[in-house]
Amino acid sequence: MEQKQQSVIHAVQNYGKRLFGFIRSRVKTDEDAEDILQDVWYQMISIIDTEPIEQLSSWLFRVSRNKIVDKYRKQTTLSLDDLIYEDEEGEMIFPEAFYEDGSDPESEFDNTYYKETLFKVLDELPEKQREVFVLNEIEGMTLQQIADKNGESIKTIISRKRYALAYLRERLQNI
Repeated sequence: MEQKQQSVIHAVQNYGKRLFGFIRSRVKTDEDAEDILQDVWYQMISIIDTEPIEQLSSWLFRVSRNKIVDKYRKQTTLSLDDLIYEDEEGEMIFPEAFYEDGSDPESEFDNTYYKETLFKVLDELPEKQREVFVLNEIEGMTLQQIADKNGESIKTIISRKRYALAYLRERLQNI
């Protein structure tokens, strides 16, 4: 029990300020940073009884990063279905937030997370669906241009995009 207390005191003294600065640079307020830091300490105290933490520094920062992501997930109530819309030509328009660069550290963190997640999920798609989605949404080609380029019917291309969007909506519904 006393060794556990010493471990916690040591961790708070050695990593507290750096960890708070790390968290604070990625959230909106000091209060949010303090809440997340408290959650990190609580998780450390909970885990220290059951298993040793080999690389304490990296463990603390990884848990902090996960807690920050969890906080943003909880705050986001919009689903991907709420963000995607159809234009006059019937094409589905994907949110531009995935393509924009952030101008502040918080936006950069969000955009990096969204982009990494999107591209990770895109890699799970069948190749032809992924190709249609990337060419249309990221490279800006129209569905007709894609159909002409691939020598396929527009209906086939529309179908592939629809399947890709359905899969992306399902996999990305929590962000």
